[in-house]
Amino acid sequence: MPDVLDPTLSARLKRDDAGLVAAVIQQHDTGEVLMVGWMDDDAVRRTLTEGRVTFWSRSRKEYWRKGDTSGHAQYVKAASIDCDGDALLVQVDQVGAACHTGARTCFVAGGDLGAVVGERDPQDDGAPHATPQDRDQQDEENR
Repeated sequence: MPDVLDPTLSARLKRDDAGLVAAVIQQHDTGEVLMVGWMDDDAVRRTLTEGRVTFWSRSRKEYWRKGDTSGHAQYVKAASIDCDGDALLVQVDQVGAACHTGARTCFVAGGDLGAVVGERDPQDDGAPHATPQDRDQQDEENR
């Protein structure tokens, strides 16, 4: 097992001022988002090479491996980096609660914010649509 994070991966990570990157933790088989934690290079390395999720505690200034004290372990099933390199997605098999409050997810424990629910036009296929300015420019090019 390597003692340092692969330099190619390390170069892709965009860290905050404290040297940390956000890690979104997701249940591998349901897609449920369980929590968000913070990792430095060594926590990423440990997570990728040991099969259990390791975080850096910003308040305690130490590593913690999810489940070592609570029994609510997170077993790594897959990990990926987002297109900008500033977030990781770690898919896990979660044992018990993910949140320190005892809730299944930290987002259930945190509560609903009452956001207005948007509705998509059923005819919207997701393809880009020309704006009036685009059509004017196309008309000028066709003259």
